[in-house]
Amino acid sequence: MNHEHTILDVIDGSPAQKAGLRRGDRLVSMNGREIIDVLDFRFEEEETSLTIGFLRDGEVREVQVRKGEYEELGLVFAESLMDDYRSCRNDCVFCFISQMPPGMRETLYFKDDDTRLSFLQGNYVTLTNVSDEELERICFYKLSPMNVSVHTTNPELRCKMLHNRFAGTIVDKLRRLKAADITMNGQIVLVPEYNDGAELERTIHDLTEFLPNLQSLSVVPVGLTKYRENLPKLRTFTPEEARDVIGIIRKWQQICLQYFDTRFVYASDEWFLTAGIPIPSEEEYEGYPQIENGVGMIRSLVQEVEEEIEYRDGDEELHEATIATGTLAAPVIAELCEKVRSIYPNLRVEVIPIINRFFGETITVSGLLTGKDIIEQLRGRDLRGKLILPENLLRSGETVLLDDMTVSDIENALQTKVRIVQSTGLDFVDSLIEEGV
Repeated sequence: MNHEHTILDVIDGSPAQKAGLRRGDRLVSMNGREIIDVLDFRFEEEETSLTIGFLRDGEVREVQVRKGEYEELGLVFAESLMDDYRSCRNDCVFCFISQMPPGMRETLYFKDDDTRLSFLQGNYVTLTNVSDEELERICFYKLSPMNVSVHTTNPELRCKMLHNRFAGTIVDKLRRLKAADITMNGQIVLVPEYNDGAELERTIHDLTEFLPNLQSLSVVPVGLTKYRENLPKLRTFTPEEARDVIGIIRKWQQICLQYFDTRFVYASDEWFLTAGIPIPSEEEYEGYPQIENGVGMIRSLVQEVEEEIEYRDGDEELHEATIATGTLAAPVIAELCEKVRSIYPNLRVEVIPIINRFFGETITVSGLLTGKDIIEQLRGRDLRGKLILPENLLRSGETVLLDDMTVSDIENALQTKVRIVQSTGLDFVDSLIEEGV
């Protein structure tokens, strides 16, 4: 199969432009090697002298390009992966996308399981979508880190949970990655009466084989929406069960500290909030290796707010705001506001937990809140002239929420200014005391 990649643009002044490449040309080879996708392209792009093969007006041509050692060619392609995205072939019992309501934007229904996105964007993949040839490419290119959704190392249970008869080979694939010295991070989505209890202990034990290449392992609870018609009957964890999960993780953290000098396995913040157990110290997160997976985000924010308060002098001016957030984190956010009030005594702020009626009340995190729920539950309330919302409820790089409502829509509906706060202590404090937004 011949691969051709349409060049969408050529950066002004780039090596590619100087060599005569144009928009609309179709890249086919670099240094005589066929370019299948972005992995091949990036590997060959590292060379300082390249022979570029391309199609123009139906004719195959070649051009010589010279560039600096770390300089990019300057080519922009029509597809970011230079190939189609690979969709997930599993039908996991806990799949969140299968629990989405109808009528949302099309991209929210796409289930990716693409190892290239794991390397490029940090996505988690099950490795069930990977052929032997693709696994060899990962090893050849040393694609690190690979983020792997393990869930369980029990072959039969993994086939059952992923509803895929090929899912039971995860340990063999991890061994191949370790043999190639690929670094990895792991994830377990925990489901009551499936992979918890003794199965969780088995999985953690089995995965210690892959240290130090497997740098960290997170355990996150299953998320269940109200849209589960014709799906397996699942439930959420009780506070008592959450405490049991934390107990297992802490047991294995001590074992791993003794034998591997790292805690290795970490519970996501939701476990502690559900269990009513204090969030661990900063030291226990060992540099926050999985903070993007909800592991240590609260501790990091608390630590940064405390440091910010210690640094500032404060004032006695009147500062007013309203914060809307998910029901799970609302008590923690309220406690942080009290810390800020210690140096800004005239801070008047109300923290309002938003019940997730869109997805169902079992969804308690702020990142899955919708504009509709926010508007309906805040309409008619005194918002003190400014509404603060967390950044994680927006589509990356945009001002759009999950239900396609925008920040402007919320401002217009509530007749108030909206301030989006980033998950840093500096921005949190600033959002509360700044006069304008």
